[in-house]
Amino acid sequence: MEKIISGKVREVYAVSEKELAIVATDRISAFDVILEPAIQGKGIALNLISNFWFDLTRKIVPNHLIETDFAKLPPPFSADPARYKNRTVLVKKLKMLPYEFVVRGYLFGSLWKEYQAAGTFCGEPAQAGFALAEKLPQPIVTPAAKRSKGHDENIPYGQLEAELGIAEAGKIRGICLALYKACAGYALSKGVIIADSKFEFGYDEAGTLTLGDELFTPDSSRFWAAESYQAGVSPKSYDKQSVRDWLIARGLAGVSPGAKLPAEIVRQTEALYRSCCEKITGEAFPS
Repeated sequence: MEKIISGKVREVYAVSEKELAIVATDRISAFDVILEPAIQGKGIALNLISNFWFDLTRKIVPNHLIETDFAKLPPPFSADPARYKNRTVLVKKLKMLPYEFVVRGYLFGSLWKEYQAAGTFCGEPAQAGFALAEKLPQPIVTPAAKRSKGHDENIPYGQLEAELGIAEAGKIRGICLALYKACAGYALSKGVIIADSKFEFGYDEAGTLTLGDELFTPDSSRFWAAESYQAGVSPKSYDKQSVRDWLIARGLAGVSPGAKLPAEIVRQTEALYRSCCEKITGEAFPS
């Protein structure tokens, strides 16, 4: 079976002209650089969390999943549980849009940096007085154009309307907000704040707008512990923020080849991914 993509985390295989198999590995990346060593069980956590959200949100928007039951996957995947079980899915092949759509519910990351520097949210004037990690009055959608090399480029919403059309851009924006509202509310009931998350869409062979890639994982989102959250303080995370912080503190953010993470950071990150998976799915992490 032909491997057609080897990404920072996922391996993608062509199963047929209409189907792909996606395998979530244990690789970890930050600032677009793969780091060492791998985080054991990370790919399983990503896959199980994504599958949970895809099932929960299928009434909001169609998604790319065809099969998640390991026993029903095509060979060679179904014949090698040690390598592929709980981390492999069969999906529709989509014509992907060259954008990412980030929904932000809290002031953090690049949006916080922009606000500090210019007092704006995505180029639009914002009221004064917001604190780090403060909840926004309303979630906002910030599109980014995907680039084959380097970082994706944030673009104004008006540019998205010009490129996709006002109706399609508005439809996607509405879906993104509906996804965030439904899933952020559910996660909060489990003690997890979803501060922000990114989505990717494509069109299936019938031309139907379809949600692809991953959904509300610790790699595509910022997950914070609700019990200790307070505005003005960098929150405790259920994602790889501790890895990002370690790199930033040492001037290693974006430096290639990637740094070797210390054992304590590796253990901490492994525990966070497993804990996040259990909190979201309500199931014990697979042994």
